[in-house]
Amino acid sequence: MNPYTDEIHILTNDNIRNFTTDVKELDLVWHQDREDRTIEVLEGEGWRFQKDNEIPVDMNVGDRIFIAEGEIHRVLKGTTDLKIKIIRDE
Repeated sequence: MNPYTDEIHILTNDNIRNFTTDVKELDLVWHQDREDRTIEVLEGEGWRFQKDNEIPVDMNVGDRIFIAEGEIHRVLKGTTDLKIKIIRDE
């Protein structure tokens, strides 16, 4: 089971991903994606993003973070719910 829920908006083809503060830290695992993508932070406080062998960076509303295909990364739990928009780079 995923530590998030997805909302797919058919008209705009947007994928909105939601993480709640109820998520367990252990469920926010290191992983890699099968395609390039950019995430845009829509809501959330205290969350951080970390790429392999790098220090975590704060995720602030309006930030856009590029993630290359196969790049190992994770999110670190914040103090409020997190909502991000996933933009698949084509």
